[in-house]
Amino acid sequence: MLTKINHIGVAVSSIEEALPYYRDSLGMTFSGTEEVPSQLVKVAFLSVGESKIELLEPTSPESPVAKFLEKNGPGVHHVAYGVEDIEAAIAKRASPSSTPKAAAASLPNCVKCTKASTSKRNMCRVTIS
Repeated sequence: MLTKINHIGVAVSSIEEALPYYRDSLGMTFSGTEEVPSQLVKVAFLSVGESKIELLEPTSPESPVAKFLEKNGPGVHHVAYGVEDIEAAIAKRASPSSTPKAAAASLPNCVKCTKASTSKRNMCRVTIS
């Protein structure tokens, strides 16, 4: 079902402050930012080779990313995997036998399969809690 790692989401308090490290110090290619109102975040898109990193800055204290930062501080927020068939992945995720606890006890209730509306990507995301 999984085809690749689509991207790694990294929670940051400020894209403006974090971007120079990823772009200038690590040499990643910066391709722009986008605000995602439904997730209450601003996203900066970076790449190195075929790997992609998304810096996630909360735009509201109510953002899931803001709550993650409060609890954990800056760092890896999620890993998004590409899938061949997003509808099948969503259906499988909804099945009681495919809960993260059944699949791996170390990933309690954190797998989400979503259609990325802005980029037309099919992916399942594992959020680090």
